[in-house]
Amino acid sequence: MSHYIILINWTEQGVRNVKDSPKRAAAARRLAEQAGGKLHQIYYTMGQYDIVALAEAPNDETMMRINLSLGKLGNIRTTTLKAWTEKEAGKIIAKVR
Repeated sequence: MSHYIILINWTEQGVRNVKDSPKRAAAARRLAEQAGGKLHQIYYTMGQYDIVALAEAPNDETMMRINLSLGKLGNIRTTTLKAWTEKEAGKIIAKVR
């Protein structure tokens, strides 16, 4: 499984319907699981991003499909970072010449 950090901002529609956000988060978890991924954590944040999520998916294509499925609903816009755990990065770094 690949790891992802998803930086999320509400759209105008998303803020207007902010009270539905907990229900939308639960629906996003279900959508990710149906696609073969998992949303491990969803953090509501202050600053440049409104929400930060930690996710896993079997591959980049699956993560892109999840993000596009969520984005087309009109409540959020995402920026996704692919991430490696310390252990995974250590294996990669050990191969640097």
